Amino acid sequence: MQEETLTKHEQIIRYIEELSIGTHISVRKIAQALEVSEGTAYRAMKEAETLGYVNTKDRTGTVRVEKKEPQPIDKLTFAEVVNIVDGEVLGGTSGLHKSLNKFVIGAMQLEAMKRYIEPGNLLIVGNRTQAHLYALGQGAGILVTGGFQTLDEAKELADELELPIISTSYDTFTVATMINRAIYDQLIKKKIMLVHDIIRTDARVYSLRAEDTVSDMQHWMDETGHTRFPVVDERNKPIGMVTAKDVVGAEAGQPIHQLMTLDPLTVGDQAPVASVSHTMVWEGIELLPVVDKDGKMVGVISRDDVLKAMQYLQTQPQHGETLEDQIWSGMEKARGKDGEFYYRGTVTAQMTNPVGTVSEGILTTLMSQVAIRTIREQKRGDLIVDSSSNYFLLPIPIDSVIECVPNVLEMSRKYGKIEVDIFCDGKRMAKSTFTCRLTD
Repeated sequence: MQEETLTKHEQIIRYIEELSIGTHISVRKIAQALEVSEGTAYRAMKEAETLGYVNTKDRTGTVRVEKKEPQPIDKLTFAEVVNIVDGEVLGGTSGLHKSLNKFVIGAMQLEAMKRYIEPGNLLIVGNRTQAHLYALGQGAGILVTGGFQTLDEAKELADELELPIISTSYDTFTVATMINRAIYDQLIKKKIMLVHDIIRTDARVYSLRAEDTVSDMQHWMDETGHTRFPVVDERNKPIGMVTAKDVVGAEAGQPIHQLMTLDPLTVGDQAPVASVSHTMVWEGIELLPVVDKDGKMVGVISRDDVLKAMQYLQTQPQHGETLEDQIWSGMEKARGKDGEFYYRGTVTAQMTNPVGTVSEGILTTLMSQVAIRTIREQKRGDLIVDSSSNYFLLPIPIDSVIECVPNVLEMSRKYGKIEVDIFCDGKRMAKSTFTCRLTD
């Protein structure tokens, strides 16, 4: 089997991957080592940083680091806690990979603390050395706040039991806040569905080569029932896309490369499904090749796959609130005298700017949410906002009660146009017009 040919960019990425953890690297060193231009080395270094292979910090420069694999929130590890609090590991390093199940803040006497400490916990405490020893004995890890150390006896016990002792310069309150924020951010990310969550890894991906013929494609169409195929090169990188329409009237022996659409759009497996949905609707694409970090095809994703995933997401419970969720949480649906519905809510302090009136960004978000929810109720599908025209007529002070009134101007199977007005005390305060594409 002929060895695969790597591009210079791929060679640099592989070179960086093979470096030892902690190695200091630079664009110039890589350019000299691999005999490539500094521009090529720089672009590859930036991608390696995006992939998590290197990290650049002030004073220390660029260093090869261990790539951090994403961990589910219900399996938070001691190693992740070290990263969250910028901690130093005093002992029990071999247990950093272990998961923890609960945080215990040791803001009480040791005797009172004992009832709360269980195996798999992380005790957050200051320089309470006896508490350190007791927690280790109960199978719990320790996070020492305030930059304090611990006894050598505790370090030895931590190594023996493989239970980490972590020290951080932050105080207990700050540490608890940092951990809660990190967990909350992960809960929000948990509900974001990515392409790799929905592509099938247990099924064969059918593709064609540029030198294959119309007859070959016809064989696969009959075999699989598919009408679209990605075309890949010898390194399995997508170079084209061919559909049944492209080969209508073509000779059976005609090569595919003469009929395919060149340079197809591709998507990475870490891309959010919502972003892919927008691309497929906007470009009118039915099938997208999914590629890995080297640009090699690992699967395909169809418009049906995306729509099913988006519909599934809408039925799932919230795991964490985004800023948009928080802004909308104070709004409630109401009915007018003529039966038309609108949304009503009170302006809170979080929605205002420094002078005490609602910020334009918040108003835009509110009007956008009203438009999206109105169209979803009528069409029972998903949509993508194309454009909006916003007008801010009068300032809205804090604690005001506002009413957001939608008016559907136009609606078809694939297109919608809606107007949203915001009223306060009977006066129109803001207005927006949205156009959108419907994906169902």
